[in-house]
Amino acid sequence: MSPLSPAYFAFAATAITLYWLCYRWKNARLSVLLLANAFFLARLAWFYPVLLLAAATIDYLVGLGLQSIPRDQTSRRRALVSISVLLNVGLLAATKCIPVALGELYRWVFPLSLSFYCFQSMTYTIDLFRGIDQKGTRSYLTHLTSASLFTVIVAGPINRISDLIKQLQQPFSLTPTQGGRAFLLIASGLGKKLLIADFLSNNVANRIFDTPTLYSGAEVLIGVYAYALQIYFDFSGYTDIAMGLCLLFGLTVPDNFNRPYISTSISDFWRRWHITFSNWLRDYVYFSLPSARKWKGANYVNPIIVMLLGGLWHGLGWTFVLWGLIHGIGLTTHRIFQTQRQARYGKRPPTQWGRYLSIFVTFHFVCLTWIFFRSPDVATAVAILGRLASMTFSVSNITLPIVGVMLAGVAIHAIPVKWFDRTVEVFGRAPFVLQGAGLAAAILLIEFFAGRGSTSFVYSNF
Repeated sequence: MSPLSPAYFAFAATAITLYWLCYRWKNARLSVLLLANAFFLARLAWFYPVLLLAAATIDYLVGLGLQSIPRDQTSRRRALVSISVLLNVGLLAATKCIPVALGELYRWVFPLSLSFYCFQSMTYTIDLFRGIDQKGTRSYLTHLTSASLFTVIVAGPINRISDLIKQLQQPFSLTPTQGGRAFLLIASGLGKKLLIADFLSNNVANRIFDTPTLYSGAEVLIGVYAYALQIYFDFSGYTDIAMGLCLLFGLTVPDNFNRPYISTSISDFWRRWHITFSNWLRDYVYFSLPSARKWKGANYVNPIIVMLLGGLWHGLGWTFVLWGLIHGIGLTTHRIFQTQRQARYGKRPPTQWGRYLSIFVTFHFVCLTWIFFRSPDVATAVAILGRLASMTFSVSNITLPIVGVMLAGVAIHAIPVKWFDRTVEVFGRAPFVLQGAGLAAAILLIEFFAGRGSTSFVYSNF
């Protein structure tokens, strides 16, 4: 059941309605949400509910153990958290290695990557081990519900389980403003995905990345720009839908994007792009590596190690390794440059023109890495780079609708967050029935203008 299909939204609407009907009884509404999670997983593969709820049960038991064992008994606590880490890393490795071993048959075995589930699950036990989460939960129902939340299990955002648990244990509430925000987020996500991401994928990016030698250097460059917009609107579109549905369940989940293509450095980019993933890498990988206090080179080597692991998370292929390596080198280079600049000029901010130049350079550095990320193999990436170097300028294959959609994408990306918040404020004053009718009308219009069926979300593969 695709998160874009009418069946998915009918299912989500049914689950939300039943959840609202049980809003006064915590265990009843949590049971409704848990059953919805299990049903969604079963629609992906019959064994997913058994597999993931069994894994969540083990994490729950590990959590109980970590809550009961004193902090000074480090060896026992480390042994317990190791069980959880090995379990989740094992599930993660299975979804990454089985495609390599079985080829196309792996979709029958694991139709959904378990990355986002595994990352979320490890936050709970690791936070308990470190003492970040002081209490945890003793409610089996609450833990299972938060660990298997269907709205975010396909492609995030990655939540801390402890945050979801706290919200699920609180009384349910949904204000008109929150409802309005939820409906606008869902409509925004559908528009981003169906009207921009899918259009650019079908009409520009796929064609140029599949056969780059048929196009001029200028057309290939436009294709790279198109893919940069496609992957942003595809992923942020999914995030908007997930955030909106979560709000209708009374849950607030973190945003994943903050206008990443206006970043002034590669470090700034990773504070704006896939924010929950970069925060996870920072909190659970980077901080686990030897620090600069133990080894002077840590500040320059650790970013490369972390980004290489980030690349391998996306897939076991040389293109993803190179993507992660280039980003890691970029982060280290920026850190060296920043250190030298501060030593020479202190904390003096850059000029306005310097900021514009930084945005231009950062954006094109990111686009360079997208070439490796999107290409099916290194040979294709090299062919694309070769076409870019050819300095041929024909644009006969780039139509006005393509230019128009790309310009619209750039404009939408540049909209300040406060504009959206003001729209939410106005929309939130409308009666709830009108909000729902507005969402339904928006969905119908989007479906009408989107034309042919949608493609799957890019990050559902990871």
